Amino acid sequence: MSEKEKSKESSRRHFLKSGLAIGAGTVLGSSLFSACTNTCAQEVGGEEVEKIKLLTTEGKIVEVEKSKVYPIKPSEPAVGDAAKKGIPGRKFVMVIDLSKCANAGKCTTACQKGHNLQPDQEWMHVYLMKDNEYRDPYWFPKNCYHCDNPPCVKVCPVGATFKRTDGCVLIDADRCIGCKFCISACPYSARIFNWKEAAEKLNAEKEEHSPETSLPNQAGVVGKCDFCPDRSRKGELPYCVSSCPMGALYFGDINEDVISNGQETLRFKQTLEDKAGYRFLEELGTKPRVYYLPPVDRMFPYERGLKDLDETQKLKYKNVLDKS
Repeated sequence: MSEKEKSKESSRRHFLKSGLAIGAGTVLGSSLFSACTNTCAQEVGGEEVEKIKLLTTEGKIVEVEKSKVYPIKPSEPAVGDAAKKGIPGRKFVMVIDLSKCANAGKCTTACQKGHNLQPDQEWMHVYLMKDNEYRDPYWFPKNCYHCDNPPCVKVCPVGATFKRTDGCVLIDADRCIGCKFCISACPYSARIFNWKEAAEKLNAEKEEHSPETSLPNQAGVVGKCDFCPDRSRKGELPYCVSSCPMGALYFGDINEDVISNGQETLRFKQTLEDKAGYRFLEELGTKPRVYYLPPVDRMFPYERGLKDLDETQKLKYKNVLDKS
């Protein structure tokens, strides 16, 4: 074997160990595998070996033995001090394509169900926006932006809210004293105060609180979108992303330069470049980890998002609708 071939084989083995071998256990594992489902059988040493094609982090298709690719075992949600460390090697990011949102509301309801919230507790809001008098309104989903420079973390007097190495900004409800300083400091109004008990009792007396699940939730503390890191540990997408029927929400890892909506897998940086991605209120210097793709060539008219709403629900959008 030549030096070039040895180097290529060494790189291939290193990649299998460090990337593909854990790919199915990452947040995008199942999406990446389903994106390259070509499977074939080849005869090696007189035996038939099944091979599959996979997408590498460099955007190349490689063929490997199926038996050499396996998922890591899902880990339990972190609690206590362990929850502050973040998932090693990850830098989570979300991308929202405004051209696809039709206010289906599935992202909000799935989040509420997954986090055991009351019907009036929304961590994922969908607003109706109108930038100027010459354009139609468009739907604008907004959650916590998990800023890299989060004002909320700086003002918490007890360290109940913190920034992790994987990009998530979480809240330890066991430490939160309900002072609401973080609510005032957040320029995006992403946090809410839990005035009520949980929607359902989920054996709260037996379950230890995890900032990664925000469960069991409790009254008298602050709550918000947590990016569902517990689902990332299982190789699953956040509730809001996996439930969106339009595929408007993408979630992924900047380190791998990959995002997915569960239906398609894209390159993060290339997507932002090709579609002029931006961050909301970038000038504040908070460095959000949620990016938007402009509502260009919209898939649906904004009226579609109003069709199934009653008159009370439509009142939320009255100011915008009156200008249309």
